Amino acid sequence: MSNPLVHIQPRVVSALKNGEPVVALESTIVAHGMPFPANLENAQTLERLVEEGGAVPATVAVANGQIHVGCDADLMHALATEKDVWKVSRRDLPMALAQGALGATTVSGTLIGAEQAGIRVFATGGIGGVHRGVEMTWDVSADLAELAQASVAVVSAGAKSILDLAKTLEVLESSGVPVIGYQTDEFPAFFVRKSGLPLPHRCDTPDEVAQTMHAKWQLGLKGGFLVANPIPEAASADPELVERAIAAGIESAEEQGVYGKALTPFLLRFINEATEGKSLVANRQLVESNVSVGAEIAVAYAAKNRG
Repeated sequence: MSNPLVHIQPRVVSALKNGEPVVALESTIVAHGMPFPANLENAQTLERLVEEGGAVPATVAVANGQIHVGCDADLMHALATEKDVWKVSRRDLPMALAQGALGATTVSGTLIGAEQAGIRVFATGGIGGVHRGVEMTWDVSADLAELAQASVAVVSAGAKSILDLAKTLEVLESSGVPVIGYQTDEFPAFFVRKSGLPLPHRCDTPDEVAQTMHAKWQLGLKGGFLVANPIPEAASADPELVERAIAAGIESAEEQGVYGKALTPFLLRFINEATEGKSLVANRQLVESNVSVGAEIAVAYAAKNRG
């Protein structure tokens, strides 16, 4: 039975019905990632990369009292241009739907939309996780809990480097979320390829990832995967420069009283300014890489299911 609170774009419905590959994309990249028109151009680029990879893109957002799985041109333009677009995670979703708000979904919000539609692959930049200083703030992203219950493989460049990556991995392990290094044995750190943290599992091809997804869900085990795809070598930032910028950003956030869901965008803006725009360029390139890999995995998983 269809859910009246979920609107799935017709071409996404058709693709899912026919067993074709689909890749979910988040809309915070559109609404909160960069200024117009660069944000809209970036979103269009990501959807085009999915299509070039042989899959159907499904950008997830909230509008008019529904979760939209797949955005048309008008909704995408609204997300890119309107002010006060909500940033919607699991906790915000009921209120956003009830009030008919225009909302851009975070990783956790996008996972909910993907799960509702039956999409098994979602590509993004980096997931949220355990924040530094968690023993004082208890700031842990809802992304981790959602990954543990949504049966979706998330392709990302690890977790955002502003986080406590070791503690993030511990929470994922405790939640039973497999973290797969894609062509790497080490957990990537968003802007840089390595964190010094080893991973227990590695896959070198989309087909290997697809086989792992199929095995888990065929067994009836609920929950998702984190497919950790390092930023391309040419786009990788200077680790020392990034770490200095993060430390300064955290100090500035504390001085200004920035916390909660405002903290991550604050820190990313701070780092971009501190690196003279290099981090934003790296961010765009890593997202594009993840989307291309996500499309390959979606194609392999669809072929595995048909087989």
